[in-house]
Amino acid sequence: MSGDSFDFGPRRHPRRMSLTPMIDVVFLLLIFFMLSSRFGMDATLPIAGGAEGAGREWQGAPRLIDITPDVLMLNGVATGEDALIAALGPLMPSDDAAVVLRPRAGADLQRLVDVMDRLRAGGIGNLILIE
Repeated sequence: MSGDSFDFGPRRHPRRMSLTPMIDVVFLLLIFFMLSSRFGMDATLPIAGGAEGAGREWQGAPRLIDITPDVLMLNGVATGEDALIAALGPLMPSDDAAVVLRPRAGADLQRLVDVMDRLRAGGIGNLILIE
């Protein structure tokens, strides 16, 4: 017995743990939270499309505001942002008359929203946005 050793058979390699089920669970959780979460608050801008403007008969003088990155043009005449409401006053036949907004090349969405906010603050709420 002194030179004899115990024979337990062939040596077994330790079994590796599979990562596939864990990766599947992580991806399922990721998909669940992506589908169940809200990414942000939905914001809406109350503007009229072209259909509303075409549905009614136009009244009064033209009221077209071209929005460029640098200047606002009321009926083709450059108008300062501070003077825009005052310049629109004589052109408005009634308080709910429509004003047409036309963003030009280079004007970004924030510029358009700023002009819309300025018009609403001045009491002009019926805005029609065209291309």
